[in-house]
Amino acid sequence: MTLVRQTSPHARGPNSTQQVMKLVLLATVPGLAMQTVFFGWGTLINLIWCVLIALGSEALILKIRRRPISFYLSDGSAIVTAVLLALALPPFSPWWLTLIGVSFAIIIGRQLYGGLGNNPFNPAMLGYVLLLISFPQEMTQWLPPMGAEGHTAVKSFSDALFSIFPLFGHGISVDAISMATPLDVVRENNSLTMKELWLENPALQYFAGRGWLWINLAYLAGGLFLIYKKVFTWHAPVGMLAALLVMSTLFWGGTGSGSHGSPLFHLFSGATMLGAFFIITDPVSSATSNKGRLIFGAGIGIIVYVIRAWGGYPDGVAFATLLMNMAAPMIDYYTQPRTYGHKKPNKGLPNDS
Repeated sequence: MTLVRQTSPHARGPNSTQQVMKLVLLATVPGLAMQTVFFGWGTLINLIWCVLIALGSEALILKIRRRPISFYLSDGSAIVTAVLLALALPPFSPWWLTLIGVSFAIIIGRQLYGGLGNNPFNPAMLGYVLLLISFPQEMTQWLPPMGAEGHTAVKSFSDALFSIFPLFGHGISVDAISMATPLDVVRENNSLTMKELWLENPALQYFAGRGWLWINLAYLAGGLFLIYKKVFTWHAPVGMLAALLVMSTLFWGGTGSGSHGSPLFHLFSGATMLGAFFIITDPVSSATSNKGRLIFGAGIGIIVYVIRAWGGYPDGVAFATLLMNMAAPMIDYYTQPRTYGHKKPNKGLPNDS
């Protein structure tokens, strides 16, 4: 009699790749809504354009690799990569900038390594860093948030559309009305007290900047929803946010001109919550054990603060994620859990000599 040999795991959970991607996309809706409310239609237009580019790029490479196109596109992972990159880009990024970033993320960041499950780096952050290094002017053109001076210039959908796709000479020059983000304003300040800085800048309202508080709270809500659905564990987000909180408390600098911003400012401004719950939780490029995820997240939180306070960029989520992606294999090596029946965890390959 022939026995059927089955290897572990023997139990199957309800979450398929497609289901997980749907939950992630659903969780981004509150953040997308807040970004659209405070920065206009550009974010939504960028998102649709990013998804079209991602699907086209993925289909092209799959055809070249002679892989079933519909099977791989249906899992939704390419769409998630496109959405995360779109949410990280300035709302009125020109169409060609988005084309370059998303194509690079899909072709180089994903398919070059063999597709989903084989990429050592977060594809969306690879595309973002490429654009930030190559086109720094376009990547820093953020409009004032809703209610601040200048924002109403591109309030309508048509103005936003023609600003991204300048057809027939229409559209508005975004660089003429763009302004620095709260993180950039605080980083560049060296003469005003924090109170004076907040009074002088219309975008610096509340304790994290006008609009940015609500955007981060929306991504926090989406992230907590994903933890509730057990899409990922709490370890990496808590590690990142705790490390960022500790660093911003230690090097706060008070309310004088040399301040790097309060702990609450760093937690609820920039891409903090988007990074903590949607970027660093990528199961492929992050650490695998719970202890490893805590270390992975903490490393990202430390690097984010170092870049924000003393680096050359206002935010450092993308750079920190890629740097810790490189460290993830080493973290996994030293944080492997103990296998049942063994006194110590196995580290690396066994020595047969």
